[in-house]
Amino acid sequence: MGKPDKKLKRILLIIGITGAVYGVFRYLLPLVVPFLLAWGLALMLRPTSVWLAKRCRMTVNIKGREKVLAVPVGIIGAAELMALVFFLSLALYLGSYKLCMETGMFLEQIPVWVDALDMWLTKMCHLIEDCLCLSPNCLVLIMREMLKGLMDNLKYGAMPYLVANSMTLFQKGMELMVVSVILLVSVGLILQEMDRWKQRCDHSLFRREFALIFCRLAITANAYLKTQGIIMLLTTVICTAGFWILKNPYYILAGISLGVLDALPVFGTGTVLIPWAVIRFFQGKWGAGILMLAIYLACYFLRELLEAKLMGSRVGLSPLETLISMYVGLRLFGILGLILGPVGILLIGDMVKAWESWGRQEEGETGEEQPLKPFP
Repeated sequence: MGKPDKKLKRILLIIGITGAVYGVFRYLLPLVVPFLLAWGLALMLRPTSVWLAKRCRMTVNIKGREKVLAVPVGIIGAAELMALVFFLSLALYLGSYKLCMETGMFLEQIPVWVDALDMWLTKMCHLIEDCLCLSPNCLVLIMREMLKGLMDNLKYGAMPYLVANSMTLFQKGMELMVVSVILLVSVGLILQEMDRWKQRCDHSLFRREFALIFCRLAITANAYLKTQGIIMLLTTVICTAGFWILKNPYYILAGISLGVLDALPVFGTGTVLIPWAVIRFFQGKWGAGILMLAIYLACYFLRELLEAKLMGSRVGLSPLETLISMYVGLRLFGILGLILGPVGILLIGDMVKAWESWGRQEEGETGEEQPLKPFP
């Protein structure tokens, strides 16, 4: 009965830890996401903030006593964050000049495309009328009435939708502003109190659990952001080069847009490239259609091959385990589940090993605490 008992205990242990991790991710994590993000930004800004804080000290003599005047490291860190956001926004503004030009050209072409679509629909209606021996222009009139009804429905339906959701958008905007202010203040306070919090964690009874959780979160978040950044950059380059070969005047706008679209889990480049390629085939432009399909296949296989491989190599999971955990996380937690899925499976494995290690120590099977190995 020894082995079945151990198996049953291990199964119950895995189920219990899995439920605890799910509960924390589902209910507790959304409440502390801004502060976790602030902690990550504080870690990034800490080296320069500490260096500037040391350089901004000065000693003054007041009534025969020397006093050190220094700028708090938290204020320096908050100022650095504001300066970083300002310069990134400025660089984005200056670098988007070409993008804005292409957007203007794109908007100018919309009436031309609408006229071309109208001519194509009229031509198709005339062909169907000739094939079915219908009276001239009967299908054209029906199609125009349908399109007019569609536009009327959109026009009259858009206003109630905007009115109904304007308050929601206003509330979301206010929440975003409040969260941004909280994030800025949190970065400064975390920089100011980081050493104190580290001492508390080092002397806490749950220091190993804190180390496991923060280590896994840092490793997985870093791996995910680097992976998505690499894939997005490569996808943008492939799409931009492909549209440049097609002599598309909006190749930069199209490449960047498809690179961002490919990073969204629900969409992808296929939502644009496949219908576009089909339209090119109907227009008789086989070369352009085949090249668009080639661009889509290149982006698709690039993501499928690199995403699981890069994530797995950085977090310690195989590509299949990474893919499964990301899919399960996406189904359970939405977009954030792409990070929480791998983090969850790693935390479950680490906590199971830690619990079993503590159990062996209590039973006297091991005389000293064993270091945890990466899972799996």
